[in-house]
This record gives sequence, C-alpha cells and structure tokens, in this order.
Amino acid sequence: MTPLAPLVQSFFREHLPVERGCSQHTCDSYAYTFRLLLEFVSRQVSSPPSKLHLEHLDVICVSAFLKHIEVDRGVSATTRNARLAAIKSFMRYIEYRVPSAVAQAGQIRAIPFKRHDHALVQHLVMNEVQAILDAPAQDTRLGIRDRAMMHLCFAAGLRVSELVGLPLHGVTLGPQPVLHVMGKGRRERRLPLWKQTAADLRAWLAVRGDLRVPELFVNAVGIGMTRAGFEYILAKHIVAASRTCPSLKERGVTPHQLRHSCAIVMLQATRDVRKVALWLGHADTRTTEVYLRVDPTEKLEAVEAAVPPHLRRGKFKPPDALIASLFEDKSKEG
Repeated sequence: MTPLAPLVQSFFREHLPVERGCSQHTCDSYAYTFRLLLEFVSRQVSSPPSKLHLEHLDVICVSAFLKHIEVDRGVSATTRNARLAAIKSFMRYIEYRVPSAVAQAGQIRAIPFKRHDHALVQHLVMNEVQAILDAPAQDTRLGIRDRAMMHLCFAAGLRVSELVGLPLHGVTLGPQPVLHVMGKGRRERRLPLWKQTAADLRAWLAVRGDLRVPELFVNAVGIGMTRAGFEYILAKHIVAASRTCPSLKERGVTPHQLRHSCAIVMLQATRDVRKVALWLGHADTRTTEVYLRVDPTEKLEAVEAAVPPHLRRGKFKPPDALIASLFEDKSKEG
C-alpha cells in the first residue's frame, strides 16, 4: 500500500508551482478539488485523509466522486469536468512517481469528460452597469472604494483574481493612465484606462491611506481584498441598483458578468475579435469567439450583405383527382 499524503504534498508543493509553473489561482482550484475528493474518500472508507492510500483512488472511487458532486452538490457539467481535469493531472504525475500504479492511473485518465450545452454568456447592458456603478455612496471611504473596484473590473475586463490581486504599483495615473495586469497563465498585458475610470481610481487612492499591504484594494480592516469579499460587495450594490433598474431584480449577477459585459462593449466598438482577445488576455481567439454568438449585430451585417435568392412563386397542383378532392373537403371545412 502506498501512502497518499506524501504524494499529494509533493504534487502541490513542487510539481504544480515549480515544475509546471502554475499560477496561484490554478493551485488553489486544484487544492479545492482535492479537498472535496479526500473528504469524500475519507467518508467512503471510514479513514482520516492522512491515513488514505493511493490504492483508494481507483476508477470506481473517482467515478463515484464525480457522480456525488453532480447529484449531491449540484455542480454543472463544466465544473465537474474541471474537477476531473485536476484529478487527471495528479494521475499523470503519479505515472512517473509510482510505476506500480500505471494501470490505475491509466484507467482514471480514461474517464471521459462530460459533453454539455454551450449556453450564451450572460452579460449586462450599459444602463444596468451604470446603475451598479452609481449604487455606492460617494461620500464614504468604502463607497469610493467599491465604485473604483467595480468600475475597474468592468472597464478593464478583469477576472476577479486579477482584480483582487492587483498590486498598487500596477496602476500608473500619469497623462495616459495605464493598468499593468498579470493575467491567467502568467500572461502580462497593459491596458489604457478611460478618463472616468482613472478619476475613480484617483479618488480611491486619495482615501486609501498609507497601508503596508501590496494590494491596490483592501477591505475594511486594511488587508488585501479577497474574492469572497468582492462578491459580497457586488451583490450588496446590485440589490441597491435594482431599485432604480428593475431588470436587475431576481437576476443572478456574478463578478464575471462584468468581464463579459466589457467584452461585448469592446466587440461592438472595434468589430475585431482579435482586439477583444488582447484586451481580455485570451491566449487563443477561439476563446473570444464565444462573444460573437452573443452579439446580434454580427449576424445583422451578414444578413444585410447577403443577397437573398429570388424564388419563383407558383401554385400547388394535386397529382390526381383523389388528392384534389381532399383539398376541396378541407376548404369547405374552413
């Protein structure tokens, strides 16, 4: 029997961050998957996670775990596939560290990803975005911070991890305000800022204070803002904004929808999916093409550019007397 704990420890401390160079966000996502997995396996075999063995993670166990998170936890097929990807990554690591587990790892790696519908991305229209940005009170320190956070998240199309991890030196408010972002996959990008976005950032920096933390945005106690903290702030202001913008009522608005909304605005302004990909930090324009399915103006241009076929109108003639009589009976009924 092979102890599981040392393998998991080396996977997260050496393989992911050092050998593969994964970002902290990726490591955190994989760690959460293994937290759920180890809790599930521990209940199944009635043993604490520290006492589990590699042999416990067989294909039957992993399949049962995937079913558990779908049925009992109600996750989507996309999330289920992300959890499976983390487990497969660990099994690829195991194949080279534990030769006796090659067959076991191969069986788990053969578990197929689940096919699912690709729904249109949910986004906000400009009056909804404006209502959300106007919700925070601008006569309080936290209200100034909240508007600057939400405005920057929308205008720069930031992921939540990029927003809360943005360092103070990542913003340059010179004659041409610029934002320096370290994005997903360690890809850097520099974005010019709208004048109003820069004005909101200047207002926040004026009241931020001389705090000894690297993050641009901090919470009420002066430490770096967290993902959960930003989600709470956004949800609070959406409730307030729904009083003036009824379309926001009973609508599940997530922080990522601000990023989607930015993408739609940029696509409609530039008509160039490559520029949108650069703005969002996408490595492949195929990822950005999802917004083409959302924007109807792209289809309208295609309809207007195409020449419809000219069809000759005619009148249906029944092939024989029997069918003709059936049409006569139908016309009498009408």
